[in-house]
Amino acid sequence: MQRRVWGSVAALAGFLAVAALQLAVVVVPVMLVLSMLPGGAALRIGLPVCIATVGVMGYATRRALHTRRPEPVGIPVGREDAPGLWALVDGAAAAAGTRAPDRLTIVADVAAKVIERTRLLGLAGGRRDLYLGLPLLQAWDTAPLRAVVAHELGHYSPASGRLAPVAYRGRVAVGRIVPRIPRRNPAGPLLRAYARFYRRVDAPFSTAQELQADRIAAAYAGPAAAAAVLRDLPALDGLMRIFHAEYLGPGWQAGHVPDDIFGGFLRALAARAEDVAMLRAREPAPPSTWDTHPPREERLAAIAAVEGAAEEPMPAEAELVPDLPGLGRALQAVAFPPQGRTAVGWDEFFGAARTVEVEREAGAALTTLSRVAGSPVVTTADVLDLAGDGRLRKLAESVFPGLPADETALKVAELVTLLLALAALRSGAARWRHSWMGTAELVAPDGAHLDLGGLAALAVDPATVATARERLAELGVDVSAGPAEEAGLPRAEVVGGVVNLVVDGARTDVLIVDTGLFLVPGLPRSQNGSAKRRLAEFAAADGPRREVIAPESRFVAYADVAGATQVKRRSWDLQLREGGTLSVRGALDSDELPGGWGALDDAVAFLSRTR
Repeated sequence: MQRRVWGSVAALAGFLAVAALQLAVVVVPVMLVLSMLPGGAALRIGLPVCIATVGVMGYATRRALHTRRPEPVGIPVGREDAPGLWALVDGAAAAAGTRAPDRLTIVADVAAKVIERTRLLGLAGGRRDLYLGLPLLQAWDTAPLRAVVAHELGHYSPASGRLAPVAYRGRVAVGRIVPRIPRRNPAGPLLRAYARFYRRVDAPFSTAQELQADRIAAAYAGPAAAAAVLRDLPALDGLMRIFHAEYLGPGWQAGHVPDDIFGGFLRALAARAEDVAMLRAREPAPPSTWDTHPPREERLAAIAAVEGAAEEPMPAEAELVPDLPGLGRALQAVAFPPQGRTAVGWDEFFGAARTVEVEREAGAALTTLSRVAGSPVVTTADVLDLAGDGRLRKLAESVFPGLPADETALKVAELVTLLLALAALRSGAARWRHSWMGTAELVAPDGAHLDLGGLAALAVDPATVATARERLAELGVDVSAGPAEEAGLPRAEVVGGVVNLVVDGARTDVLIVDTGLFLVPGLPRSQNGSAKRRLAEFAAADGPRREVIAPESRFVAYADVAGATQVKRRSWDLQLREGGTLSVRGALDSDELPGGWGALDDAVAFLSRTR
């Protein structure tokens, strides 16, 4: 073990040596050449040459080895605020034989991590912060919390060797820095090559150190709790992803925010117990390149080898954080700032989200019908008029050529059902009834069953359209109702962005959202460093603010694109329904916001399909 830790630290120090050597290889030849020139010529030539070589390589090396670490958003919790939780943390630090964190912050993610503000690639330590996810405090009792905190602090334990904390800090620093070295950085190739060598040298010790951290967690919290964390933590993280995608995301994009996000997560956790059990049983995802954790079976074996359970008395959950709901509301204010969204209860939040989804689906269908019919089709009444004179079925056959007659009839019935639901909602003749199991049902205002499917069957038949209209009127459904004047457009969900593309020959930044593409005039090359920051601000802003950031921006809706083709790698042509082609080309200095290239590829793949 001692040989392994010394090898890991030596390889870590070699990182700095390689960076210095790479810089010296550039500096020494330049200085030798300049020393052979006369004084005046050396001055005239030397300054530009030094800037062009030494300066560029020095700046590139610094950029490669120095990246800003974003501060996780959360609520700092002092010792006087939660003495029980701090006692648990202090106990975990004592079990690991290391110092306690300097600060404890509660964050919104399903996470527990210790971050130390290091220098020189982790060779010099600094302030130590513990970040603990509020969902863990909500879902777990004391034992697994003890286990997860002890494991994280166990990374800094000297039990694996006096230099073990240095080795861990360095591994984290290298794993954070190397993937972020820009592709065109001239200092990058050698540093990335050395990183691969470092990872091979460090791998045996990193595995041993992770297993030692698991044993520390088992000794402090008990083997059962330490083993449960290995399954429960990924399961909770998976449920949180479901919560964001199915519960929180749609209403958030519709311009609303629930008044108690973390309370909603707790209710979803209780309702989706079967899903949580399935997530627990699922095999873990393949580790990433810089993930130091060994396979789960190996970790469980190390935990099982620890004899006995924790003997210290465990404080009750209520003693850990005196006002957990209040802490959740405070955390929501900083982690989910409303940014102009309306705060509502969960029932209203769900209803608004589902209604916006129906509005969006219906809007896309009416746009397609209008294009095929050659005249505006705006409301449900217009569609019933088409059904009454027998044209609705013919229009559907034009939209879905080659589809069997029975499948075409099914699509027509689904469309009319959707439009009747929208008309009922706009008329106040229906409301949504939700379940935390994830389902929603459209019911009458008094909660009675609403048979829109039966009414749709009448409405698609020219012989019974009039009967359908009468029954809808009896239910209070106004089929000519349009959207309320005060109803705003749903917020488009941002899925990615790419800066410095060439669109129709002009330098352009592109923001990809779920309904189309925002084309933002690009910045001059002299302001290239600000392009990604400006597009990120544009993505986070509301409509009026976007006009201030980029007043000349243009929105191309997917509904206005007839098709798309990929000409070559990172080059696309979009055929517009109004005529003409939108040319999108990558450039040498094109760069992406997270997921930008993939989002653009997905958008083109979607546009190339029959819609």
